[in-house]
Amino acid sequence: MTHRFQLRVYYEDTDLAGIVYYANYLRFIERGRSEWVRACGLDQGRLRAETGLVFVVRRVEADFLRPAVLDDSLIVETTLVDLGGARIVLDQAVVRGQEQLFVARVVLVCVGADLRAARLPQDIRAALSGGVP
Repeated sequence: MTHRFQLRVYYEDTDLAGIVYYANYLRFIERGRSEWVRACGLDQGRLRAETGLVFVVRRVEADFLRPAVLDDSLIVETTLVDLGGARIVLDQAVVRGQEQLFVARVVLVCVGADLRAARLPQDIRAALSGGVP
């Protein structure tokens, strides 16, 4: 199942050439991941407050395929690839219409308050996997 999050390119997102500054794609996919987690029924702030668990980015492998420009309407697509004991692997893409502009594979790790990897609780695993433990 793919989650979709819509956003618009603002002037602040662009560089001198008038295209989206490369680092902003990471911000876009972060928003997409946050909305995916929310759509899974999880409140990250509450999760941290109640359990001390947070999700941190371990690795991003990205390809910039085509530029986005001012006022483009974009969709961030987020798809769960793998759910391990403490690891979450996602494929994310930024698209304009049917055209992929940016793709990334993102590896997240669940960590505790001590910033060490922590096993995902069963209820969190079930929520992230769409109800499949």
